[in-house]
Amino acid sequence: MDGQLGERKHIVLTHAIEDYINDASPITSGQVKKKHIKDISTATLRNELNALEAMGYLKQLHTSGGRVPTTLGYRYYVNHMLANANLNLNENALVEVKNLLDERTKSLSEIVSALAKLVSHAVNYPTVIYMNGYNNLTIESVKIFPLVDGKALTLIQTSSGYITNPIDVNASLKSCEDASSFLTKNYAGKTIGEMIETIDNTEKEMLFEIENFKCVIDTIIEGMRQVLQSKKFDIRTEGSVDLLSQTPETAEQTKKVLKLLDNESELEKALTLDENQDDLSITLVEEEQFSGCALIKAPLCVNGKAVATLGVIGPQRMNYANIASALKVVMNELSKDDKDDNDNKKT
Repeated sequence: MDGQLGERKHIVLTHAIEDYINDASPITSGQVKKKHIKDISTATLRNELNALEAMGYLKQLHTSGGRVPTTLGYRYYVNHMLANANLNLNENALVEVKNLLDERTKSLSEIVSALAKLVSHAVNYPTVIYMNGYNNLTIESVKIFPLVDGKALTLIQTSSGYITNPIDVNASLKSCEDASSFLTKNYAGKTIGEMIETIDNTEKEMLFEIENFKCVIDTIIEGMRQVLQSKKFDIRTEGSVDLLSQTPETAEQTKKVLKLLDNESELEKALTLDENQDDLSITLVEEEQFSGCALIKAPLCVNGKAVATLGVIGPQRMNYANIASALKVVMNELSKDDKDDNDNKKT
């Protein structure tokens, strides 16, 4: 049914949904005529709204009241918007994101948290970053520091920030330094996933060389395997209280948004990217317990591979264009930053 509307019905529906997103006022033929289509009679517009309702794009909450969009109506709108909208990049947000991505000396978890907070403030909706692509990060160096009580700290510097991981190993300073040098020499420029996949063969080839610090390397690799298996979420809920104070319909949907944010397994399912997804997408959740929720998600890519998903979750009456623009800022800056790094390495 999507994409089969005539030109007039398309114009009526998209204007009606945009107005409803902006002010939550039920859609009437009089409003459509006054704001958008002055050269068509109210009676004709009423017939168009009746037809759109019959087709499932709009619904009436009350017999004598105006109409509101259905999930099908929102789906038509967002599909058209993604295919045709020229998304604008906010200059202030652009500077903030660029500054944040330039801070490569920070912990990756700090960068991710700050990025989620920045987007949440910009769009005033709950924002989630789902880190599920650590294995795609490129290693620049590995450092191991011995601590007290039989522990050590691993610091893996990547092209996007560093990852820290405490490990249980009783090792001397020399063993830690030797293990650091060995891993950096053999795996700088390769991904974390490649290191984990090939470490066994590398150890076999160099068993005599690494004999004194093999236990350190084995413990590091086991620790990184656990990091890769764990699902890392950073959830920012700025704007949630404001959402609850909106219309009764939106408030009910917002309660479901908060319920979804509290359900890690459903969040993981919602934020998992489609295979080869390289652009943002919009999902209107249809599962009964979360119906009325919408998710705009975008892949965050390094070296052309997704390392995380950035998602904004809210009720279906969201300002999709503004949120999509904010996510585009992050995607474009990360991609540009990544390209600049690769160009610098070639020169």
